[in-house]
Amino acid sequence: MKKSISVLGIITARGGSKGIPNKNISLLHGKPLITYTIDAARDSKLLTRCIVSTDSAEIAEIAKNAGMDVPFIRPAELSTDTALALDVLSHAIRFVGEHDKQQFDYVMMLQPTSPLRSHDDIDACIRLAEETDADSVFSLVELPDFAPQKIKTIENGEIHSFLQEEKGQSDPRHRGRKAYKRNCAVYLTKTNLILGGDQFGKKSMAYVMPRDRSIDINEPVDLELAEFWLKKLNMIP
Repeated sequence: MKKSISVLGIITARGGSKGIPNKNISLLHGKPLITYTIDAARDSKLLTRCIVSTDSAEIAEIAKNAGMDVPFIRPAELSTDTALALDVLSHAIRFVGEHDKQQFDYVMMLQPTSPLRSHDDIDACIRLAEETDADSVFSLVELPDFAPQKIKTIENGEIHSFLQEEKGQSDPRHRGRKAYKRNCAVYLTKTNLILGGDQFGKKSMAYVMPRDRSIDINEPVDLELAEFWLKKLNMIP
C-alpha cells in the first residue's frame, strides 16, 4: 500500500497591512478573518500538522483561542512588506525540524485572506499531489471573458493592440483558450523545493476553484463581497 504523504500546513499571518489595517483579524460576519482558515485547516483530514506563523502577539492569541498551534513568533525581518513567502515558509520548516524533530514531504501555505476556501479544497490539493507526485499544486480560478488579443493599450488617447501581432477582428469568445490565475487559496509544494528556494518545481498541477469561493481579501470591498458569498453559499448560520 502506498504511503500517504505528510504535509505541514502553515497559516501565514503577519500583523501589518496597508490596504486594510490588521487585515488578518478584520471581522467577517463577526469573526476574525484568520479563524475561517483555521477552521478549514482543523477540519482537514489530510494535513499532518498545521501551525500559524505570525509576528503579532494579538494574532497569536486569537489563533491559540481558536485551537491552532502557534509554536513561535515570527522574526521581524520576515514580517515586512518585502519579506518573501519562501523565506517565511523555510523559517517555519526549519523551526519544527529543529524543535520538534518533524520532517514533512510537502508544505502548504494557507493565507487568511481566502476565507471561502474549505477543508475539502485543502484535501483535494493533497490528493492531487499524492496521485501525480507533483512538485507543487496551486489553486486557480478561471478568468471570465479573458483573451490576450482583447487587451489594449492607450497612447495619446488612441487605442492600440497590446499584442503587436494582432491584426483585424479579435476571435469570438467561444474560440479563445481558457485562462486562469492563482486565487491565493492553496499553495502546496515539496518541502525540499521550498528549502532550495523554489516554490513551483518542474511539475506544477492545477486545482481549479469556482469564482464564488475564490475571494481574496485585499480591500474593504472584498470583505463585503466575502460576506455576501458566505450567506449565498450557506457557509454561515
